[in-house]
Parts: sequence; C-alpha cells; structure tokens
Amino acid sequence: MPSAGTVIIGAGQGGYQVAASLREFGYSERIVIVGDEPVLPYQRPPLSKAYLLGEMTAERLLLRPQSYYEKHQIELITGDRAVAIDRAAARVTLVSGAALDYDRLVLATGARNRKLPVEGAGLTGVLYLRTLAESDAIKERFAEAQEIVVVGAGFIGLEIAAVASKLGKRVTVVEPLARVMSRAVSPIVSDFYAQAHAQWGVQLLLNTRIERIRGEGGRVVGVSLSEGRELPADLVLVGIGIEPETTFAQNAGLAIANGIVVDAQLKTADAKISAIGDCAAFPEPGGGRMIRLESVQNAADQGRCVAKRILGEAADYGAVPWFWSDQRDLKLQMVGLTAGCDRMVVRGNPDARAFSVFCFRGDRLAGIESINHAGDHMFGRRLLAAGETLTPDEAGDPGFDLKARLTRLMPARARTAG
Repeated sequence: MPSAGTVIIGAGQGGYQVAASLREFGYSERIVIVGDEPVLPYQRPPLSKAYLLGEMTAERLLLRPQSYYEKHQIELITGDRAVAIDRAAARVTLVSGAALDYDRLVLATGARNRKLPVEGAGLTGVLYLRTLAESDAIKERFAEAQEIVVVGAGFIGLEIAAVASKLGKRVTVVEPLARVMSRAVSPIVSDFYAQAHAQWGVQLLLNTRIERIRGEGGRVVGVSLSEGRELPADLVLVGIGIEPETTFAQNAGLAIANGIVVDAQLKTADAKISAIGDCAAFPEPGGGRMIRLESVQNAADQGRCVAKRILGEAADYGAVPWFWSDQRDLKLQMVGLTAGCDRMVVRGNPDARAFSVFCFRGDRLAGIESINHAGDHMFGRRLLAAGETLTPDEAGDPGFDLKARLTRLMPARARTAG
C-alpha cells in the first residue's frame, strides 16, 4: 500500500517551510499543502509595510512561483479549508468534501484577527490586516480616506500608522495601555517610537479606549472615546492582536492552552500530528514554561525542525527567537525575549536614531532591541545561540568590543582556517 505522505494544513510561512524542507532534506513521499486563501503561499510581513505602501508587487510577495511546487511535486490545494480530523483513520476532510489520508499531519493554521468588541465594529470602513485581501482592501480605501483612526499601538497598528502618515493622511492611534508596543519592547524603545510617530504627525492617545464607532448610511464617520471625546474617521483600522487558530485541532480532541499544545519536538499528544507557528504553544527552550510566538522566524524554524523529525532526525526545538518591524526610516530588530527584564542598558545614540537596548534579567542577557543598529542585533543572535552572555557593565561600555567577544566564542579551527 503506498504511503499517504505528509499533509500540511496552512499555507503560510510555516506550512510552506515544512514542505520545502522535507524536499530539501530528501523526503520522497507525497506532500500536500492545504490553504484557505485562493493564492499561492506568500510573505505576510510586507502586507503592513512595503506592499501597503505600494513599494512591492503581489508577485514579489510569493514565497515561490507555481513552477517551484510543480518541480518539487508539492501538491497545493488553495481556496479550501480543513474542517475535521479523523485521528483513528488518519484522515482530514475539507470543506469541499475532499478527504486526505496522512502518515504525518502538520497543523500550521496560524491565527485570526482579534475582533473589536464595540458597537459599530461591523460598519463599512472598519478594517483589519492579516491577509493579502485585507491589505488590498486597505490600499483601496487609502485612495480616498483622509481621517484615519488606528485602534491598537502594537506592531501592526504602528506599521499601518507609519504608512498612512507617510501618505499624508491625518492619523490618530488609540491605545488602551500606557505605552506603545508595551507587550513586546522595553519602556525605552516605547518612548522612542512614541516620539518618532509624533514627529511624523501621528496623534497618539494612550490610556484611551474606543467606546463606539459611529456611522451614517452604513459607513464609518467617527469614533467615540472613553474620555467622552469624538474623533472624525472615514477609515478605522483595527490592530488589537491575534488569536491562535485552534478550533480545528480542538474539535479533534487535541489539547489547547493559548495554542495547540505540543512538546519540545513540536508533537501533539497524537504522535502523528505536529503543530507549528502562531497556532502552537510549546515549552520555552531551557525555561520549561509554555510560550507561543508570533513571528515568521519562529514559524520557519519550527517548520525545519518538524521536517527533520519526520525524516528521523528528532531534536528539541531550541532556536533563538528574533523579530523585526519597519516603520518609515526606523528598523527595529529584536532578539531574545525581553518581557520581564529588570535592567536595561543603552548602547549607541538615540538622538542619532541608531542605538540598542540590552535587556537583562539580573546579570544575564535576555535579549537586545536594536533600532537602525543591525550589528548589535547579529551579535545578540550569535551570542544567545551559543548560550553565552555578557554583563550589563560590558554592554554599557562603548569601548567594549562586541566582535572580539564573538571571535572568542568561535571554535579554534574556524579562527585558524585558511
């Protein structure tokens, strides 16, 4: 009986990476990717940056052209959605009625936008951004909109605000917390970005909530704020986070806890089923607590990890997380997990818009946040990947040679090669 091969549910970065890595590593069995969008797998990060600004075409978003999947015998099912797993029969059923048998099933279902729970949220002109179609809808509205309210000052909200302000729109960002990107970055970086957006003409309303979205004739015309203030708006863009897409897995009896629960090798309790990317909750390497990361890097690295395990090279997932955000002329690069750090050291010059914040828990480096300072970011990725650290005093000393520290960590034969 022929092998059923590997079925991958989700055609985002993680799902694509599993398939590509399987073929790269020599897997010869059937591979099927199922995606609910009617397009080839594409990059999501540019949707709120270069693509939204009109600096990147839809073709350039594609991870690979159609010919790649044909050449590598990767079957793509687009515009269809998986609705049920029969774990006993090792079979997935799709909305279309098609059924796919599997030897291995990888859930890369990603996440969905968290909806704004206020009156008027369903009006025309209230939009979200996660998919290509949603980005296209925003681009179309940008042509006429002048008064734009962005709900949420996380990465997506501020990236959209940066694009809108660059296009000359009047932009107001409404955020219920006390600082921007507060769940992801240090107060130092939050303050820097708040000042940058203010310089670009963006009005930031912190510690403020949307109470109601007002409309006329079914279209948005303004918003009412918690403080009683009214704002005009012909476009409201909501970026209040995402929720892992777990319904499909939960209905199959798999454990859910802020994501599909997997072990250190990204397996669910069903040994045939793995989960990766935004939808997966996994043990933090070296820490034991369960975490879920929303990043392209995490999805891609987890895809490679699962592909190797399917081919018999089982290993715990331990990649160092890193993230980035482009906002006009500012490139934020982050490595490690900096939430909960109790000491921060600035290296570089914030006034020159090129610096890094080294974040410590006690005396141990937990992560680095770099703005237009790529060298520090690469240093942090290599240092943390090696399991090494440096002291706060070393990080704060402008004369301390980061490159020399990396050279000391390199294997002797690498230093003497050639």
